[in-house]
Amino acid sequence: MTILVLAPHADDETLGMGGTIRRMINEGKRVVVAILTGHGEEKHPLWQADHWNEIRVECSKACFLLGVSELHFRELPAACLDNTPTWKVNNEIEKLIEEFQPEEIFIPFMFDLHRDHGEVAYGASVAARPYMDSARGVRRVLAYETLSETHLAYPYMFPSFQPNVFINISDTLDEKLKAMECYVSQLQPDNLPRSIASLKALAQLRGSHIGVKAAEGFVLLGEYQR
Repeated sequence: MTILVLAPHADDETLGMGGTIRRMINEGKRVVVAILTGHGEEKHPLWQADHWNEIRVECSKACFLLGVSELHFRELPAACLDNTPTWKVNNEIEKLIEEFQPEEIFIPFMFDLHRDHGEVAYGASVAARPYMDSARGVRRVLAYETLSETHLAYPYMFPSFQPNVFINISDTLDEKLKAMECYVSQLQPDNLPRSIASLKALAQLRGSHIGVKAAEGFVLLGEYQR
């Protein structure tokens, strides 16, 4: 089985589902991680090109600890996807689906506060339309939650993240936390969301839903039994 993880930014894959990635690889599944944004083809309005060099080194280290051997970086402009033509985002995701032919796709939650997350989620919903020939191998599409983004949109204005799929990561939580420690440039103190303490607390909370030590929660967006 091939699983495609679409991450708007480096660290989203670890924050959202690092334990699940490690578990799936332990089970012999092929996991492809695609980091969709970077500097972009033109001058970025916020960051120099070398800004991504450090983050991508951190990402490579983190994914190595998670057992990922297929890590791919794309160059959509980070923090600018709401101003990027929709067809460009959609096309990048379509090419990934066509190249890797995944049976499962994991995407960010569409109503995360960060607009890049919403644009990637929308692009995935377009690219993975179940009647399309290019996506006919896709059996399931799920959304993961990303601390510092998923829980910040105003609940009365946008749908909230309510997981209906829980994956036990009791045996892989430590590896997830070690992978996150690789993101030195992104880590926050323990009282903030993008921290080791918060990741552990969320895993324990999700684990309590199914009576295990630790879990990650997902929203099942579509399941197709052809």
